[in-house]
Amino acid sequence: LVSSKMLFVFAFQTGHTTGPSLNNDKLYKFAYSAEVYVDQVKASLQKSAGYRISSGVDVNLLWRNPDNDDDQLVKITIKDVQVENVNERPAAKNIFKGKSTEKIIGKDYLEALQRPIVVELVRGKVKTFYSYQNEPGFTQNIKRGLASLFQLQLHSGSSREVDISGKCNTTYHVRQDQVTKIKDLNSCEIQRKRFTSHNRILDVGTKGTSATVYVLEDSFIKSIKAEENFVFVLNYRRKTGAKIVSKQRLELKSVQAGMGLIAAKQVAGVIKTLDPNYVAIPLEAEPVKSECKKCPSLSEHWQSIREHMHPDKLSQPEAAKSFLSFIQNIRKATKEEILKIIRSEKQEFLPQVVDAVTSAQTPESLEAVLEFLDFKDASTFILQERFLYACGFASHPSEMLLKLLTEKFKGDVAKEEIRETLVIVMGALIRKLCDRDGCKLPAVAEAKRLILNRLEKASKDDNVQMYLLALKNALLPEGIPVLLKYAESGEGPISSLAATALQRYDPSFLTKEVKETMNRIYHQTRKVHEKTVRTTAAAIILNSNPSYMEVKNILLSIGELPMEMNKYMLAMIQDILHFEMPSSKTIRKVLKDMRAHNYDRFSKMGSSSAYTGYITRGPDVSSTYSLDILYSGSGILRRSNMNIHVFDRNAELHAIQVVIEAQGLESIIAATPDEGEENLDSFAGMSAILFDFQLRPVTFFQGYGDLMSKMLSATGDAMNVVKGLVLLTDFLQEIQLQSGPTASAQFMGGLAIDISGGMEFSLWYRESKTNVKNRVAVFVAGNTEVDSFFVKTGMETTLETETALDFISTVQFSQYPFLVCMQMDRVDSPFRTHTTKYESLPSGRRYTARRGKAATLAGNEYPLHQENSNMCKKVFGAKSDSAGSWF
Repeated sequence: LVSSKMLFVFAFQTGHTTGPSLNNDKLYKFAYSAEVYVDQVKASLQKSAGYRISSGVDVNLLWRNPDNDDDQLVKITIKDVQVENVNERPAAKNIFKGKSTEKIIGKDYLEALQRPIVVELVRGKVKTFYSYQNEPGFTQNIKRGLASLFQLQLHSGSSREVDISGKCNTTYHVRQDQVTKIKDLNSCEIQRKRFTSHNRILDVGTKGTSATVYVLEDSFIKSIKAEENFVFVLNYRRKTGAKIVSKQRLELKSVQAGMGLIAAKQVAGVIKTLDPNYVAIPLEAEPVKSECKKCPSLSEHWQSIREHMHPDKLSQPEAAKSFLSFIQNIRKATKEEILKIIRSEKQEFLPQVVDAVTSAQTPESLEAVLEFLDFKDASTFILQERFLYACGFASHPSEMLLKLLTEKFKGDVAKEEIRETLVIVMGALIRKLCDRDGCKLPAVAEAKRLILNRLEKASKDDNVQMYLLALKNALLPEGIPVLLKYAESGEGPISSLAATALQRYDPSFLTKEVKETMNRIYHQTRKVHEKTVRTTAAAIILNSNPSYMEVKNILLSIGELPMEMNKYMLAMIQDILHFEMPSSKTIRKVLKDMRAHNYDRFSKMGSSSAYTGYITRGPDVSSTYSLDILYSGSGILRRSNMNIHVFDRNAELHAIQVVIEAQGLESIIAATPDEGEENLDSFAGMSAILFDFQLRPVTFFQGYGDLMSKMLSATGDAMNVVKGLVLLTDFLQEIQLQSGPTASAQFMGGLAIDISGGMEFSLWYRESKTNVKNRVAVFVAGNTEVDSFFVKTGMETTLETETALDFISTVQFSQYPFLVCMQMDRVDSPFRTHTTKYESLPSGRRYTARRGKAATLAGNEYPLHQENSNMCKKVFGAKSDSAGSWF
């Protein structure tokens, strides 16, 4: 007797078959099971939600090509189907208890599932898959999943194979009578819905693996074990995530006498003899989605959440939660359903509706909002601006969106502020599309040309500013020469804006030419520049791998600068050293030279400052805050700058920046302006960046007349910079499981935000104050689900938090050096997480298991340098109880 192992080797050596080989007149009876599990990433599978489909599978050879033993026609039949929980469960928690398979799956579907399929195997690969044409997609996919298991090769190596998962890179490892097949799921070409968030930090990390182990006997399959794992985690909180595990098992139970082969020269003849209703269909899965039968309409859903979207509740987690659920429903709605809500809603709720409709980013939602908004009508200014900001924050903008905004910009726009916002948002969309390899798309190329050409021809300062802001968002490499021109030769705010735009570029884009220009600006080689531009130029130099001489020249300049600028530059250098920023090593080398590092230089008086510290340092992401403040020699604020950055090992996100700038206010207190600032117009305003998107700046006052009228009529109220709802995380991935069902993972994060700021000024008490208030609430929802049409299983996970961050700067300029106190405070922040695992049948029978946690992150006054703490004691010790005249 020849052993089965020798037979296997013999078949291998003679080249009899290079794939599995079935014997004539035999019926192979297998036991088959397909299991799915859904749970948290590190949880044990024993407590997961899920289900198991098990059945018998009969396999027999119908035909073998008389000219080629490697060409076989195989019939596969599913029998005795059972559906049950994947884990043991008490009767009360078992949704399948007391239900027959026919009742669970449905009589017609069960019949379809048990109708045989025929597979043509050539050299072990499925050449053709035959089934019945009008079968339900989900039963067809279960059969495709089973047929895909029979596809294998008996020699090690890699190939590109088509199976239920699409066309994928597959690697085989053969060792005696065992074959391991590894499928690279990232390489699979299959049409499935997928989108991700623009910024990696706000996105979801994914990982998928697929392995199948075959044990062979007599050149045929004895057993198959296949397993797929899909993991999804929030990049900014890796504890929040989900996994889907799919397992298939096929085990040979017996070999019996079966039908004889069908005599025919070609496959077509066999198929016709067997059943003329068989048709060849793709082995790749077809999309299947079960419909929701009892889901509320868009209008009904809106009415149920409407109250949470009231303007007064916009900084609460419930607002962000309602916003996300509304977006999900808008994504399923028609244009007419969306328009019905927009046209019937009251004025106070409309901005929130526009936020959600725009954030949905479907062709229907975009058409609906643009049909409703009329850019020629100045009365809907607020709605137009909310629409444009939601476009700027778009998680996965389309080329069509940019094209439509470009057309609107070229057309009639009633309000100049909206024209400005339009082009600023176009800049943000250019950057997002370019980041996704869309720089050569026609709409992107046209928008780039428009911004650069019009900036070149612009003559009015307002127009120049508008296009510079667009470039500040777009960050085009070809925009750098234009920005250099305006930074060096522009006046006042134009020069400052161009310099801050250059500051946003990655240091790798800052060429030798950029650094030479920044050095000329800082050292005023060609012309006198304002302090704000010079300090920005210095920051760019120090942040882009400065040379020893560049650092030395900056240090040697300290002492020769205007008084407050001396102090500011010292603070900047000290901040780089204490925070160990990249240029700190070069600075330390220069400081060994006593000409650069001496008491005279490092003991300059003044109140300007710069400080960076950590908000959080975690295993997933860390975040920093930085506050820097520059005064004029007379004690009036020149610029205050608050930044929050979030970063991990690979990416960075500029979460918030609020800059308050003031100029030309010396005349109010009869003080002497600093060098280069003698002829500046009176002005104060605020500019903000939110999640890497530069917003349109807000002006407090412009010109002496406007200043005086605001002083006389001032209420002291803060001016709103941004208020609304922002879609931060927006991730969807549909997955085709090898066993047949469709799975999906969806994570959405919403932010309800209210940022306001003000500048107050008291001549009577010779005191000024700036206050930036940030109110935010975040809600994140994840739903990971496996949908088998007759049963759904999944896990919902949520986290929510709310907080408020205030940055207050108080200056008393009744004496010199004047007293400055900066405060950055955060209130107590509640933090809640919930997880719900579920299994459900279309009848409504449902099993759920819930868990939740709640904690409070204690409030905090963020530390700044010791000098600031000492100053605050003096300011609040000297303050009188009575208030002055504020604006």
